[in-house]
Amino acid sequence: MRRLFVAGLAALGVLVAGQASAEEWPTRTLTMINPFAAGGPNDVPARLFAQRMGEILGQSVIVENVGGAGGMNGAERVAKAQPDGYTFLLGTVGTQAQNQTLYKKPVYDSTKDFVSVGLFLEAPLVLVVRKDLPANSMKEFVAYAKANEAKMQFASAGTGSAIHLGCALMNSVTGLDVTHVPYRGANPAMQDLVSGRVDYLCDIVTTAKPQIDAGTVKAIAVLNDTRSSALPDVPTAMEQGFDIRAYTWNAFFLPKGTPEAIVEKLNHAMVEAMKTPAIHERLDAVGLKIVSEDRATPAYLDSFVQSEIAKWADLIKASGISVD
Repeated sequence: MRRLFVAGLAALGVLVAGQASAEEWPTRTLTMINPFAAGGPNDVPARLFAQRMGEILGQSVIVENVGGAGGMNGAERVAKAQPDGYTFLLGTVGTQAQNQTLYKKPVYDSTKDFVSVGLFLEAPLVLVVRKDLPANSMKEFVAYAKANEAKMQFASAGTGSAIHLGCALMNSVTGLDVTHVPYRGANPAMQDLVSGRVDYLCDIVTTAKPQIDAGTVKAIAVLNDTRSSALPDVPTAMEQGFDIRAYTWNAFFLPKGTPEAIVEKLNHAMVEAMKTPAIHERLDAVGLKIVSEDRATPAYLDSFVQSEIAKWADLIKASGISVD
């Protein structure tokens, strides 16, 4: 009986300590894992939110780039981290939705191995072509591509990347069969588009905008249902008669088992950062859109990830794209 009593006290002590720890959190530096190499489109929101969320939480938030395997290396690290709130993931449509079908053996289950914190950002893709390609609209582009598809090539940041799957979606909707050329990142893909070695690319607005503004590539359509604030003169594919929505997004995730009190505090810091005017202005300038506050909840993100997995699974399976 005495042993049971002592064991009960010990268990109670652990429970109380855990509750106190969650209530006091954070007491030291946090690490935000960006699951892609430095210099990519995720770096801008990562560093903006890390700084502001650190101010709100009263502790530093450092950004650590852990690239490789389409973002799975970094995401897996968070999935296996201690559920104490000090390591969290800057997730994307790739790490949390597309990779679940794309990879034959994904190293984590994005619906079971993480706790949703909140969705905070969306970024459309834009169809850009080499500057001398004789097309200035979606209809002209599709007509030209159908007449020349045997000798055309489109670039991507790698097989299975959001950029690749965005173009795969566009090709599927428009009935194109064009050779895919994967690169090790968006930057080398864009460089070859600028030099005319490939014909088109479905890039994230953030990284495409400098080349579009410089006139080294030509923007045909924003692949979304609304125009981008960074490219207000570029019409959407939908405006031009093509139902294409290709995009990426950012959301925060914690390891499974993280106490609810910590999830709530991190979500609060994220939402307050979303309201910061300087962050709005910076992101708006590069074509990144803060989501509405009603979509920034853990519950919404749970259902959103499920729907995104289903949406992209259909395309990935139909296209036959897979990665070992």
